[in-house]
Amino acid sequence: MNIADLFEPLDTGKIFETSGFHPLVFGRSVNAYKTGGGFPEPGDTDIAIIGVMEDRNSPGNEGCSIAPDYVRKYLYRLYQGPFSSKIADLGNIRAGDSIEDTYFAIKTVVAELLEKKTLPLIIGGSQDITYANYLAYESLGQIISMVSVDSCFDIGIKKEEKLGNRNYLSSILTRKPNYLFNYTNIGYQTYFVDQDAIELMEKLYFDTYRLGVVRNNMEEVEPVVRNADMLSFDVSSIRQSDAPGNAYASPNGLYGEEACQIARYAGLSDKLSSIGFYELNPAFDKGEQTAHLMAQMIWYFIDGFYHRKNDFPDKGIRESGDFIKYVVSIRDFQNKINFYKSKKSDRWWMEVPCPTNMQRKYNRQLLVPCSYRDYEEACRNEIPEKWWQVYQKFV
Repeated sequence: MNIADLFEPLDTGKIFETSGFHPLVFGRSVNAYKTGGGFPEPGDTDIAIIGVMEDRNSPGNEGCSIAPDYVRKYLYRLYQGPFSSKIADLGNIRAGDSIEDTYFAIKTVVAELLEKKTLPLIIGGSQDITYANYLAYESLGQIISMVSVDSCFDIGIKKEEKLGNRNYLSSILTRKPNYLFNYTNIGYQTYFVDQDAIELMEKLYFDTYRLGVVRNNMEEVEPVVRNADMLSFDVSSIRQSDAPGNAYASPNGLYGEEACQIARYAGLSDKLSSIGFYELNPAFDKGEQTAHLMAQMIWYFIDGFYHRKNDFPDKGIRESGDFIKYVVSIRDFQNKINFYKSKKSDRWWMEVPCPTNMQRKYNRQLLVPCSYRDYEEACRNEIPEKWWQVYQKFV
């Protein structure tokens, strides 16, 4: 299948008129699929922007399907950072006759981009598109870790519920065979989450971080995001005063600056290979403030991407001279914990032992991003929680 057949070209005259703008703004440098123009070759780009005009499974927030072009309007006016970018905008995926058709189109496009080592950047649309993004990894047989920035877990209440933006995670968890190794929620608000859901996350050894914890230790969010293969960002996780463009907007949430910081952390991660921004609804967006903020979040992600250090310590690299290895013995615990610190970036990882017959399958999950704080915990004879949760999945 030619993925170009799944897209509608952009009417850039309505989004961004090139005349009158500086040649270094994104709108002048992005290779966009325009009306009357040719479709960009994904293999020749680092990042491919994908708009998804779909909201049929977003009850209560109908209208978010038209968000992609609102975000482009502001993104295209932003200046590039100190880097030379190779970014394509493939246009908007046509909504299928059924929602399943749309999911299939997204899965097909994302899988092809991943195979070509091009990072898909999805602008939704509703957050159930995350499910289709996951299906792309499943089709490639790739075991992944996923991070969701959200005020709740999106696992729904009843098993028989129709798949949607409030329960898409349940559909991912129940897939057989399952390719989700780890799920992490960043920024949940306890009054939006029932205790059974929190207990379920604990039983599955998934990571969850309350909004207050995130805001008090923003630097500790970096290794959490660095562990993700894909990230899903729900704009309702941002407080209403900063991002009013969502039917579920709440008085509390992340500040806009914090959302941009998380997006930059995602861009900096060598491991992360796809990202999506969802649930922006222009009908609620006063002065198009949320569209402007999402455009800046994407700018920070792109800036982070072009400042990647390429220092993920796989076996060959961590045995080179680019890493410092620290071995910590913990009292009354049979395993030593190996820590690796990158000389390039000062970032930390810790190695989790895995049975020999499982190492090939979980090769990308054996090294857990961490911080100096985790190393300090181990030196105090405390097992770091991130290490322990991964270890439990192997025993």
